[in-house]
Amino acid sequence: MRTFSLLLFIGILLSVCSCRSDFETVASTGDLTFSKDTIYLDTVFSNIGSSTYRLKVYNKSKNDISIPTIKLAKGLNSKYRMTVDGMQGSEGKSFKNIDLLAKDSLYIFIETTANSTDTNPTDFLYTDQIEFDAGTNLQKVELVTLIQDAIFLYPKRFADGTTETLPLGDEKIYGFYLDENDPVNGNELVFNNQKPYVIYGYAAAPSGKKVVFNAGSRVHFHANSGLIVSNNASININGSKSNSALFENEVIFEGDRLEPEYSDVPGQWGTIWLTDGSTNNVIDHLTIKNATIGLLIQNNDGTTVSIKNTQIYDSSNYGILAQTAKINGENIVINSAGLASLACSYGGNYKFTHSTFNNNWNSSSQVAVAIDNFIEGAIPEVKDLTQATFNNCIIYGSYSNELSLTKKTTATFNYQFNNCLIKYDATTTNQDYQFTTDATHYTGILLNQSPKFYKASQNKLTIDETSGALAKGNSAYLIPLDILGNTRTTPPDLGAYQNKPFPK
Repeated sequence: MRTFSLLLFIGILLSVCSCRSDFETVASTGDLTFSKDTIYLDTVFSNIGSSTYRLKVYNKSKNDISIPTIKLAKGLNSKYRMTVDGMQGSEGKSFKNIDLLAKDSLYIFIETTANSTDTNPTDFLYTDQIEFDAGTNLQKVELVTLIQDAIFLYPKRFADGTTETLPLGDEKIYGFYLDENDPVNGNELVFNNQKPYVIYGYAAAPSGKKVVFNAGSRVHFHANSGLIVSNNASININGSKSNSALFENEVIFEGDRLEPEYSDVPGQWGTIWLTDGSTNNVIDHLTIKNATIGLLIQNNDGTTVSIKNTQIYDSSNYGILAQTAKINGENIVINSAGLASLACSYGGNYKFTHSTFNNNWNSSSQVAVAIDNFIEGAIPEVKDLTQATFNNCIIYGSYSNELSLTKKTTATFNYQFNNCLIKYDATTTNQDYQFTTDATHYTGILLNQSPKFYKASQNKLTIDETSGALAKGNSAYLIPLDILGNTRTTPPDLGAYQNKPFPK
C-alpha cells in the first residue's frame, strides 16, 4: 500500500511538471538575431499569392525573454501576412508578448499577395518591414517583393455559377476560346511583349483563326493549363535572335511560379496541343519549360509543322510527342523528359537537322528519341512511318541506350540517320540497330562518343572544341546559322550549337 501511494505521488508530480508551460521572463533588450536581414519574396504576378518564406529568430542570451511586439510596419494595410510559431496574431499583421526561451529560436513564415499598383512605380518593388519591439530596442527585418503586372486570360464565369469549357471529343475541359474582339484585352489572338500573359485553363485558337506570338512574348501557364490549336486553326510563333543572355526576342512558355526553386520542376502545366487538323503551323525561337508535354502534335491536315531554333526543357512526359504528324525541325534542343525527349509515334513524316536530343531524366525507362508506327491496344493500331530522317544530330543522355526503334511489320517503318552522334551501348542482333553495318539506314554514325555538353544538368547543351561532335557533320545538310545565330563552320559540328569556348 505504501509502495502504491509513493508511485501515485510520483505520477501526480510528473504530471504537474509536464503540464507547466509558464516560465519567468525578462523583457527583450533588442539583442535578437535573425537568419536573414532581408527576405526577398521572389517575383510574383499581381494578385497571385507568393510561396511561403521562412525567417528564424534567435535568442542567444542566457535569459528567457518576452518580445512585447512583432508586427508589420504597415500594419493592417500591409500586403504581407505572417505566422509566428504557428500563431495567427491579429490578422497575421501583429503579435504581442511572444515568449522565447534562452538559447532557443522561433519561426516566422511570411507570404504576400499584392497588386502592381501597390509597388514603387520606378522599380515595381513592394516592400515592408517586420518590426521587433519598439523604441531603443527596435529591430527590423526588411521584406522585398517584385510584383509583375500581367494580362490574365481565363474561362468566363456565368451567372448560374458555371464556367466556360471547351469540347474535347465527348468530354469538356476547363478552357476558353481566344477572342479577337475581347472587350477588356482586345485581340487575344495576338500576343506581344508589353506585358507577360498568365493563362488559366486551356486557351484555344478557334477554327479558321491564327494565334500569333510576336518576338519577346512571355506566357505563363497555371497548373493544368495550356494552349490548343483547333481543327483548321494555326499557330505562328515569331521569335527572333536575341542579343543578350536575357533572350529578349525569344518567345517563352513556362509555368506561373516564378520563384527560383520552381525553375526546373517538371510538369507544372499541361501542353501546347496542335490538334488533328490544325494547319500551317510555324514555330521559330520558342523556349518551353516545365510542361507535362512540351509540344503535342497530332495528325495535321497534310501541311508540315515547321519548328526552328526551339528549346524544350524539363517535361514530365515528353518534350515533343508527335502522333502521325508531319514535322520539319531545324536547330532544336530538347533535354530532360520523363519518357522521351522526342517521340515520333504512330507513324508520320519527320525530318530533323542539326538538332540536339538529350535526356538526363533520372530513370532507366527514359530515352532521348523514340520512334514507332503504332499505338498499343487490344489490337494495336498501325500507321505508316513514311520518313524519320535525322541529319547532323546528337542523340544522347545519361543512360546506356538513348534511341528506341519499335515497329509493327504491318505498316511502313522508314528511318534514316545521317552523320549523327548516337548513344547506344548494347550489343544486339536486332537489325534496326546495326549502326556500322546497315548502310541503308545509317551513314557516318559516331557511336557512344561524348558530346561533352557544358552543363547538361542545367540545360546548357553547348559544346566546345573538345566535343566528340566537333566537325563531324556533313556539309550537305548544313544549316548556315546555329540556334544562337552563330555562323557554322565547315565541316559543321553536330547538333544545334556551333562550338564556342565555355564560360570561365
